[in-house]
Amino acid sequence: MTPPPGDGDDNILPVDLKAALEERYLAYALSTIMHRALPDVRDGLKPVHRRIIHAMSEMGIRPNSAFKKCARIVGDVIGKFHPHGDQSVYDALVRLAQDFSQRYPVVDGQGNFGNIDGDSAAAYRYTEARMTDVAALLLEGVDQDAVDFRPTYNEEDEEPTVLPGAFPNLLANGASGIAVGMATSIPPHNAHELCDAALHLIKHPDAPVEKLVEFVPGPDMPTGGIIIDSREQIIEAYKTGRGGFRVRAKWETEDLGRGGYQIVITEIPYQVQKSRLIEKIAELLVARKLPLLEDIRDESAEDIRVVLVPKSRTVDATLLMESLFRLTELESRFPLNMNVLSMGRVPKVMALNEVLLEWLQHRKDVLIRRSRFRLAAIDRRLEILGGLLIAYLNLDEVIRIIREEDEPKPVMVAKWDLTDIQVEAILNMRLRNLRKLEEFEIRKEFDELSQEKADIEALLASDDKQWKVIEHEIQDVRKNFAKGRGKPFARLTQFAEAPDADVEAIQQAMIEKEPITVVISQKGWIRALKGHIADTASLTFKEGDALRLAFPAQTTDKLLLLTTGGKAYTLGADKLPGGRGHGEPIRIMVDMENDQDVLTAFVHDPSRKLLLSSTAGNGFIVPETELVANTRKGKQVMNVAMPDEAKLVVAVSGDHLAVVGENRKLVVFPLSQVPEMSRGKGVRLQRYKDGGISDAKCFALADGLTWEDSAGRVFSKNKDELLEWMGDRATAGRAVPKGFPRSGKFSG
Repeated sequence: MTPPPGDGDDNILPVDLKAALEERYLAYALSTIMHRALPDVRDGLKPVHRRIIHAMSEMGIRPNSAFKKCARIVGDVIGKFHPHGDQSVYDALVRLAQDFSQRYPVVDGQGNFGNIDGDSAAAYRYTEARMTDVAALLLEGVDQDAVDFRPTYNEEDEEPTVLPGAFPNLLANGASGIAVGMATSIPPHNAHELCDAALHLIKHPDAPVEKLVEFVPGPDMPTGGIIIDSREQIIEAYKTGRGGFRVRAKWETEDLGRGGYQIVITEIPYQVQKSRLIEKIAELLVARKLPLLEDIRDESAEDIRVVLVPKSRTVDATLLMESLFRLTELESRFPLNMNVLSMGRVPKVMALNEVLLEWLQHRKDVLIRRSRFRLAAIDRRLEILGGLLIAYLNLDEVIRIIREEDEPKPVMVAKWDLTDIQVEAILNMRLRNLRKLEEFEIRKEFDELSQEKADIEALLASDDKQWKVIEHEIQDVRKNFAKGRGKPFARLTQFAEAPDADVEAIQQAMIEKEPITVVISQKGWIRALKGHIADTASLTFKEGDALRLAFPAQTTDKLLLLTTGGKAYTLGADKLPGGRGHGEPIRIMVDMENDQDVLTAFVHDPSRKLLLSSTAGNGFIVPETELVANTRKGKQVMNVAMPDEAKLVVAVSGDHLAVVGENRKLVVFPLSQVPEMSRGKGVRLQRYKDGGISDAKCFALADGLTWEDSAGRVFSKNKDELLEWMGDRATAGRAVPKGFPRSGKFSG
C-alpha cells in the first residue's frame, strides 16, 4: 500500500453514494443468498451444515466411531472452514441432531440436545456427537474426486463445494432460511417415497408432478400430525414450488366411564413448541375464550400426551377440537417455498420433479467422476504391476544389476524400457516378496484390475449402464430407510380431510354464553349490560341523550341493526362494549353514513322473515338471513332516496297485513300481495295524498286484529268486523275504527 503524497491533500476520492450503496448491498445480498441462507439442491445443505459434516469427516468421527465433544467439532469448523460465531455453528449442529427437527438426523448426539418444549441444548463443552448413516451417505465418495474442492477462507485447507449426496437430503430433511429478498421453506419428506419417485424418474424423466405425487403424497414431518389439504392443493404446491400444508394435531378420546371422556393429543404440528402451545391454550381458558374446555394437563414423558378435559360430558369433542384448531397452533400452516440454489449457483423456485431430476443428475456426475478417479488409480496400479511382472521374469538379472551397478535405475530403464514409477516399485520391493507365490498373486491382481478397468470403461461409455448403477444405489438407500409398518422409518404424518363442522356452531363454541341487555341511546351509543334487566328507567345516559331501545340477548347472539338509509349491519353480541360508562358510538363499529340514523336493532333469528317499509309506504318481505352482513360496510337492503327513508321493520306472521297511515286511514289486505325480495324498493302498501305510513301489523285473519291504546286497554276486531277495511294493496283505506290510539300505532 503506497503512503499518501505529502502535499497536504488527504487523498480522498469522491464516490457516488448511490453507486457505492448498490454495489455493497448487492455484494452482501449475494453473500447471504449463496453462502448462508439457501440450501444447495444437490445435497440439501447450507454451507454451515456442509462444513460441520466435512469437519467431522476430517476428524474421523464416523457412525461407528466413538463420540467426540461438540466443543472440538465447533472449534474445528470455525477454525478451519466457517469464520462465524461459535454459537451459530453449535446451534446448526444441535439442529442436525434433533429428531423432532430432522426427519433423518445427520448428527448422532449424546447429551442434552434440547427438546420439543423449546428448551435449548446444553453448552457444547457438555455434549458429544458423531455422524449418522445419513451423513456417511452424504459424504460417500468425497475422497474419490466426486466433487470440486475450493480453498477455505484462509487458504490453508480445502473444503468441498457440495457433498456427493447419496441421500435425497433436501426433501427428506427439509430446510428453512431467510436471505435478502428471498426465503426458503421446505418441509421434511419420507426417504422411501422420495427414492420411489426418483426411480420412476430414471425410467420416465418427463413424468409430471401428478404422477410423482402417487409416490410422494406429501410431507412426512418428524412430529407426525395430520395433513388436511386436498390432493389438488398438494399437487398445485409441488407443481409451482410454492404453497403450504395445513397440519393438525393428532387426537383421540379416552373413555372415563359413566359417559365421561377426555381428549388426548398425541402428536402436534411440526416446529410448534409444546410448552408455548399449552401456555396459549391456558391463556385462552383464563380469558374465557374456550367455554367448552374445563382444563388442560401436560402428561408427556418420552411421547407427547396432552390431556384436554371438556366442560361436561355432553360437550361434542369434534366441536371442541375445531374451536381449538381455529384459535391455537394445534393447527398450523407450514409454508412451502422451494427456493434453492440450482447447480449451486442460481437461486430458483423449483417444482418437485425439477428438484429430484437435479439430484439424479448430480448423482450421475458423481458416478462419472468417481469412475474416472478409480480408472486413474487402476491405471497407476497396472503400470506398477506390469513392472513387477517384468522383474519376476528377470529376477536374477534384476538382483545382479542392483548389486553391481552404482546407478541401477537408468540401467534397468534402458534394459527393459521401464517407466520411472515401475523402477521405483521394483527397487522398493522387500526381499520377503521374492517368493514364487507373490508372482501368482500379482498376475491374479493384474487380471482382476484389467477386468475392472474394462467394466469401468464400458460404464463410462454407456448412459444406460450409468443409470442402472444409480438405480441400484437408490434401491440400497430405499432398503436401508424402508417405511414398512413397525419399522423405524415408517410414515409418521397421515392424511385426512377436515370434518365438515358447522361454522356457526364453532363460533358459538368459542364464546362464553352469558345473558346481557343491549342498550342503544337516541344519539347512537351502544353498550351491553350483564344480565337481563327489566327496569330500564334506572339507566343513565350522557347529557341530552336518552334511551332509544333496550332488549335482552346472549353473548353468543348475532345482532342485526337497520338504519333509516335501508342498510343492515351485523354485530357480535360478545364484541359490544361493557356496561360501565355510556358505551361507544355505533358509528365507530360500523360505517354508517352521516345523514342516516339507527332505525332499530334486534337479535338475529335465521328462521324469521321481516316486512320492511319506507316512510312513503313502499314495502317488501325479506328473509332475515339476507340481512346478515359480514363487513363493516353493511348491506344495502332497502333502496330509498331522500326525503324517503326506511321507517318500519315488522316480524312477519299470519296471513294478513294491516297498514295505518299518518292520515289515520287503515287498510287490511292479504300478505300474499307483498313480494318477498332480498333487496329492492318494494311495492306500494298504501296510497297517500300527503304524509306517509304510520304503522303496520301482520296477523292471522282467523284470530282477528288487536291493538292496545295508551291506557293499556286491548281492542279487537274479528274477521267480519274488519270487512269494511279489507281491500287490496296500494289502496287508500278507510278511517281507523273507534278506539284506535291517537299515536297511530297498534301498541298505544
